[in-house]
Amino acid sequence: MHSTRRIHDKMHLGLEEDGDFEEAKKELETWKAKTEKADDAKSRLIVEKLEEDEAKEKAKQEMMALVQKQEECRKEFSQSLIAVKDKIQELANHKQHLLDKLKRCQAELDDKRAESTKLMQKFKIFAQIPDTEVKFSTQHKEESDDDGQPIRGVFTITQKASVLLQGGQALITFEEEKVASQILKIAKCSVSCDNMCLDVKPRRITMDPAVKFEVHLDVSRKELKVSNVPSSMPEVRMKDRLELSFSKPSRGGGEVERVDYDKNTGTGQITFLHPGVAQSLGQQGRYRVDLDSEVNVQVGPIYKYQLRKFQTYCGTPKRTILLDDIKDIEDVEDLQDHLEIHFQKPSNCGGSVRGFCCGTLSVDHIPHYFADR
Repeated sequence: MHSTRRIHDKMHLGLEEDGDFEEAKKELETWKAKTEKADDAKSRLIVEKLEEDEAKEKAKQEMMALVQKQEECRKEFSQSLIAVKDKIQELANHKQHLLDKLKRCQAELDDKRAESTKLMQKFKIFAQIPDTEVKFSTQHKEESDDDGQPIRGVFTITQKASVLLQGGQALITFEEEKVASQILKIAKCSVSCDNMCLDVKPRRITMDPAVKFEVHLDVSRKELKVSNVPSSMPEVRMKDRLELSFSKPSRGGGEVERVDYDKNTGTGQITFLHPGVAQSLGQQGRYRVDLDSEVNVQVGPIYKYQLRKFQTYCGTPKRTILLDDIKDIEDVEDLQDHLEIHFQKPSNCGGSVRGFCCGTLSVDHIPHYFADR
């Protein structure tokens, strides 16, 4: 019985050992599978690490390249900025140079304009042409009524030489040139005048330029200028009304060849077929025309003029001198007598006096100059 139990126990123990072995074997297989799985994971991680290291190295190289490119761009930007600043400075300097040049040119232009204005004032002629009486002996009959040649006239304008006489100045003209030359060599002349002595300074006269020119004037015998025409109707209708009005013989008109009219300026030009009508109407100055109502318009001759043979001349008188720094004395005639007496004496280097001009000493005026050229 005991042996049977021992056999049974051994069999049971063997069965238990077989079970443990199988269980250990299974566990071993499990660990092998886990080990293989871990090795696979490790290999995958190693591969991923290598890939990450490669990507990191590539990113590092790209970053270094970008940093280098950024540095190059920064240097290029700095150089470009310096170049732009230099260009801006150059343009600013050029602008300032142009502004300075513009100021100089403007100043020169102002000076030239002032000089031009001064010369224009010098050469401007204000002359009132006197009326000339004309005596008609016989009537001259024109050869042809269709003679439309203008009336031509030539006028010669000669400016008389003059000198601006300031206050405290006088002009004296001697008979001989050598006397004036001797006086001009004296710096100061002492003239006795009643109870006082006047110191006057002889000076050479500087003449302003004088001019001489011809005016050629052509006055139309067939054309008439019309102005102050009210713009109360269309241009074509206005031309018709003007033609009808200037064609009436009862008003001094005649047959009209052509009508020109400018609505913007209210002026026009009437061309008559025959000469003489325009001359007669031009002398009237006004003419009645029939528009919407009867209106007076201004009429006048049409003329053309040309300036020819313009000459300028200047000179220094040889026998006339200017006496300057004359003190203001109430009796101008008495002063003039003392000056003439002083400069007639040979002991004062004087001589025979031809003319003398002494204006009011406190007022500037322009006397006509003596005919001494």
